[in-house]
Amino acid sequence: MKTLTKIGLDAKKSTVLSELLNDLLANYSVLYQNVRGYHWNIKGDRFFELHLKFEELYNNLFLKIDEIAERILTLGHVPNHKASDYLKISAIHETHEVADGLFAMENILFSFQELLNKQRHLLDLADEISDEGTSSLMSDYIREQEKMVWMYSAYLDK
Repeated sequence: MKTLTKIGLDAKKSTVLSELLNDLLANYSVLYQNVRGYHWNIKGDRFFELHLKFEELYNNLFLKIDEIAERILTLGHVPNHKASDYLKISAIHETHEVADGLFAMENILFSFQELLNKQRHLLDLADEISDEGTSSLMSDYIREQEKMVWMYSAYLDK
């Protein structure tokens, strides 16, 4: 059995990382669809600002979904692609309330907390095996999302 991947990382630990990245991919994918729903269906006096903010966010999430899937491939594994699988494993759940802007913002904040926890765990594991590619990706996501949590919280005045 091979002990190293094609990119020189511990094969067993890369498998664990890939499984966790697939979990992260599922969470990002569910959040992406939720935010698309918010963008399409938002109503009320904050429609214009939130409609644009949600579009900005789902475009950002779309890029991250692709990056995570490509990282899984780089580690020598296969990214999950089925929505039914995503819904089974994601800690972020489908939302049915998509027209209320405040609910949407609160749900996004909860989702960021879930993502941040998962990404910090992935960062620790990636650091253990000197996986700079995954570490860098997770560090970038964490830094960006911590700022977004601050900004979304300020918007909600929480």
